Amino acid sequence: MPAFRLAFLLAFLLWPLAAFAQEDPVPSRCIAIAQALPGVTYANFTPAQARTSGEVKITYAGHSTYVIESPAGVRIATDFSGIYGSDPLPRVVTMNKAHRTHYTNAPNPGIEHVLRGWNPEGGPAKHRVIVDDVYIRNVPTDIRSWGGELERDGNSIFIFEVADLCIGHLGHLHTRLSDQQYGQIGRLDIVMVPIDGGLTQSIGSISEITTRLYSSVVLPMHRHATPLDEFLRRVGEGFAVDFRDSPSFTVSLKTLPRQPTIVVLEGI
Repeated sequence: MPAFRLAFLLAFLLWPLAAFAQEDPVPSRCIAIAQALPGVTYANFTPAQARTSGEVKITYAGHSTYVIESPAGVRIATDFSGIYGSDPLPRVVTMNKAHRTHYTNAPNPGIEHVLRGWNPEGGPAKHRVIVDDVYIRNVPTDIRSWGGELERDGNSIFIFEVADLCIGHLGHLHTRLSDQQYGQIGRLDIVMVPIDGGLTQSIGSISEITTRLYSSVVLPMHRHATPLDEFLRRVGEGFAVDFRDSPSFTVSLKTLPRQPTIVVLEGI
């Protein structure tokens, strides 16, 4: 039996086991059988006519803050420092502690859910939160301290499951991802990627991660000295490029582009 058919058969047989093994309060639509088949490139077999739950609005607010608005009106700000994405006030914020442009020690008390990508008490942060029509979870990753040492579980990749979409924010990602972490992430239809080329990791490394995730929509962020052209060259011709004249766009499962596309919003 050809290897790819064997892998597909194993995936089909192991799917129920993987679903029951999840510790999430609700079954994730994004996690499949990735941990059972390390190194496999995943495909989304969701039919185009699948019933969806409305559109999601995504706005680039600045630096690494994107604002995600669900069909039910849940407003989420990523890597929230209070500088971007605070007007109107979000119900949910996620944070990472690389430096003060990615978190705040004094979030507005009106924010219902403050999700830190690190655990102040030690060990990995673990978030499994349902807010109306959004399910939010995290995958911990390591982070470099200012002294250059590697701190275990100091960053989180946050995943937002909403309107049948899987949306991921890589945060201040300093390390390559293991097969286990790719498995914990699962499928990402939309991914927000830091492309600074130095403060997080090299442009070559982050391009490899982007290529392996192979999301339908790639949203760059955290641009500093790295020219956008360099990132586009590294990911290759397999990705289309779409420059927008607005900081916002709406998307649904049905309107995802057929070819993986880097969407460059106004202000990037």
